[in-house]
Amino acid sequence: MRVALAQTDCRLGDVEGNLVDAERIIKDAAAQDADLVVFPELSLTGYALGQLADDISLWPDDPRLADLGRHGPDVLIGLLEDGRIRRHNSALYFSGGSLVHNHRKLYLPNYLIWEERKHASPGQHMRAFDTRLGRMATLICNDAWQPMLPWLAAQDGAEILLVPANSAAKLTAGSIDPVEYWHDLLTFTARMQQCWVVYVNRVGDEAGVRFWGGSRVIDPWGSAVATAPTWDESLTFVDLDLAAVRRRRREIPLLADARMGLLRRELERLITESGDD
Repeated sequence: MRVALAQTDCRLGDVEGNLVDAERIIKDAAAQDADLVVFPELSLTGYALGQLADDISLWPDDPRLADLGRHGPDVLIGLLEDGRIRRHNSALYFSGGSLVHNHRKLYLPNYLIWEERKHASPGQHMRAFDTRLGRMATLICNDAWQPMLPWLAAQDGAEILLVPANSAAKLTAGSIDPVEYWHDLLTFTARMQQCWVVYVNRVGDEAGVRFWGGSRVIDPWGSAVATAPTWDESLTFVDLDLAAVRRRRREIPLLADARMGLLRRELERLITESGDD
């Protein structure tokens, strides 16, 4: 399967304009035989939602979204989802004009400049899902930093992890280097879950924050097989061999001995001890 990494900028609050740009990019990817186009987190709405006076959230069944999946390739697109009472930072997967899967971001950062819990509610489910191309799972940005989530996705049969992100460059002196962290994290995730990891980060400046790009694909051995440039918009293509996942998992069956009963017992103990029920 051929994947296109749509490393894009977007205009904060300009949903219509961002939809036009997304459609153009998808058509360009289709012309180069892409099977799947992956966009960054919140690519249709922008990230600094607190600066907007209006509600720009979208229904998952908005026909404009379905239309994005009618140009040939499957599409993963990020947006602020209208969940009636609540809003969600969501990534929707479309194929042939139909919604296949909706992942709502599970872990919303609330530190430094990030204030996602003010504008969105966390999702409640982590599910792998079947597509015409293979079994996948989505982890939106900070979700990928929670080590149990990639493991759960792999245990649920995911062979490809899609990781749309809005990762900014270093914010303050002494803060972590996001490029280094993401490199190490993605490499570790691909190696331990023995799967393909498709990371797509945005670029551009928004509300005083600069996003660095650096989108990439990591193979089941932990090697980067494609890397997009930093700072600039780009459309990067890479071919994925899903049989490589099965080969790797057979060579070293790290995932086979999950011991779910052990995990359930220890989680139940920790829940009881913490009072977090």
